[in-house]
Amino acid sequence: MRQRRHFSAEIKARVMLEVLSGQKRAAEVCHEYQLKPDLLSRWKADFVTQAASVFAGDERTQHAEQRIAEPERLVGRLTLELEVAKKAALLSVGNNGSR
Repeated sequence: MRQRRHFSAEIKARVMLEVLSGQKRAAEVCHEYQLKPDLLSRWKADFVTQAASVFAGDERTQHAEQRIAEPERLVGRLTLELEVAKKAALLSVGNNGSR
């Protein structure tokens, strides 16, 4: 009995891009990689249905960046306020000592 072959995600993606881009016909890819046409059809269906998930990372990244941006702005503002307060304290100490 023949063991099943396992294909990496990279191979599957390469095969699908060759077919979908029109670089090669499905029959050529099946012959080259020794695939059955029904397997190629399943890969194509999976590829097409999961294509949106490739771009889902962008949305997660944007959401995380927005979540981080507000505290960063707050830290920046508080740092600036602290620096102003320190300078004001130094100036007031300097003015009191000169009288």
